[in-house]
Formats: sequence, structure tokens, C-alpha cells
Amino acid sequence: MTRPSTVLPTDEPRRRRQTILTLVLLLAALLAGVAQSSSRAAGVASAAARTDRAATGTGWDAIGRPSATDAGTTRGTGAGSTRPTVVLVHGAFADSSGWSQTVGQLTDDGYPVVAVANPLRGLTADANYVRSFLQTVPGPIVLVGHSYGGAVITNAARGVSNVRALVYVGAFVPDAGESIATAADPVRFPGSLLGPDTTVVRPVANPAAPDGQDVDIYISLEKFRQVFAADVSAQRADAMARTQRPLTATANFEPSGEPAWKTIPSWDLVTTADNAIPPAAQQAMAARAGAHVTTVVSAHDVMVSHPAAVTKIIEQAARAVS
Repeated sequence: MTRPSTVLPTDEPRRRRQTILTLVLLLAALLAGVAQSSSRAAGVASAAARTDRAATGTGWDAIGRPSATDAGTTRGTGAGSTRPTVVLVHGAFADSSGWSQTVGQLTDDGYPVVAVANPLRGLTADANYVRSFLQTVPGPIVLVGHSYGGAVITNAARGVSNVRALVYVGAFVPDAGESIATAADPVRFPGSLLGPDTTVVRPVANPAAPDGQDVDIYISLEKFRQVFAADVSAQRADAMARTQRPLTATANFEPSGEPAWKTIPSWDLVTTADNAIPPAAQQAMAARAGAHVTTVVSAHDVMVSHPAAVTKIIEQAARAVS
């Protein structure tokens, strides 16, 4: 028995046309997406090429140094104009992230800038470490130190001929034979809150120590804001306290060598509300070094609480030696 033939409804051809049209539209959308992806891939490849050029010929080279061709090239100041590279060295109870706002301001103003991680293990060892970095930077350098970082740059710049200026911000500026424990003589310059009542010590192995054993010194969490960061909120000071990097006793007591400020011009930003390094001690050290002195009403954490003042004195020094 044969089956009766099926008769298509009268609107079936229209449905087929709609189905075909839908498939065509889907195919067109797919092709457009492929084209768009190809365009994005080309853009990524172009960006990668620009990055490769930056790593090998412009900006920073393959091992992270400012390149010889572009170190100091400014943005928006005319072809061929150059500016010194700014190298920032943090001190005790801090790290390089403290310079973040100043780094942003300096780069916006066209300066090549890098913040070096200070080991905080011993003055000679730390200065040698920073000096090894300076020796990889082509062109003129403005070298900046905060707190104990001032003692480090005083020694690190010695013998590095392209360091054109030293900038001290809330910093120690020791002479030969002085440590940071003696440069700001507590008898002549009382007022520092750093001491046994505000610090915690923990034993640590330290290759820079004479016998390999040392202690790390921290500011206690409860006292950190009062000693170091009185200008910022309690919440921010607490975060800084919990992420502080300690200074060893060796770094605290090791004497300085011949200071670079005797041969390199210097600038000094004195922090007049400082509870770590008394302002009178800062003024005395700056005067002895013959520094160009500026003051700011700031606690010790000046690069965090008053970054514009830090940027301003760095750029003053840079312009003076350019």
C-alpha cells in the first residue's frame, strides 16, 4: 500500500527563504568577527613590536636600564632635549613603593625615573649595591635619598662621575666616620622618638655583619604612626607599619666613608615636623654639606604625605645641573 504524497503548506517556501536568509546573516556576522579578531591581533603584534623596540633601543633596555639612546629624552619639549635620570633610594622602615606618587609626578613631567630597592643590611654593602645600579645608567643622574637612604647615596655616588646632584629628603647627611646613630647627635639634637621604647628587634643572619649575625630593627606597630607617619590617616599608617622593611643594627652603626657631597652639589628638603630625625639635626647636616635647603612642614614620611614638595626639589636640582 503506497503512502499518500505529502503536500507542503502554501507558506513553506517562505519559511525556507527565511531560514536561508538567517543562515546568510549568521555567516556574515561570523566573517565580520574573524576580520575583527585579525585586526586586534595585528594591533597586539604592533604593540608587541613597540615593546620590543622599547626594551632594546628606546626607553629601557633588555636588562632594565634606561637606554643609551633615550635616557633622559623628554616628552613634549622639542627634539633632542634631555633630562637627567632620577634615581630614588628609600630608607629604613619603608620600601620603594613609598616613592609612587613622586614617580608619577616626575614621569608626567618627562623625567626618566627609577626607585632602587635598598637592602638595608649595612652601609657599605647597601652603598655598593646602589652604586652597581648607578653604573648601568647612561647619562646624567640626580640621586635622591630619604632617611637612611641619605647615608647610602652619600657613599654610593662616590666615584660615579655621571651623578650630577644629590637630593636629601628628611635624610641623614653623614660625614666621614659618622654613622646614622651619631650623625644626628641626640645630645646636641634631642627630639627623636626612635629608641628602645618605640622599636622591636629580631635576631637575623646578615652577611654584611662582621660575624654574620645581626638584629633587624622595626618600629613597633603601636608607635609607627607617631614616629614615622603622623601626617597620614591611622589606616594608612597601619598598612605602612605592617609592610615596613627593617634596618639592621650593622647599618645603624656602620660609619660612612668619604662623603660624595664634598664634590657633588646637593639639595636638602628638611622636614620640620619630623619625629624620627630632629629638624635641627637635618638643618645642621645640610648646612655642613653646603646644600640648597628647602623646608616643609611634614612628618618623616615626606614622600608619602607631601610628594609634591619632594618632586619640586628634585626638579630644582635637575634643572640646575642640566
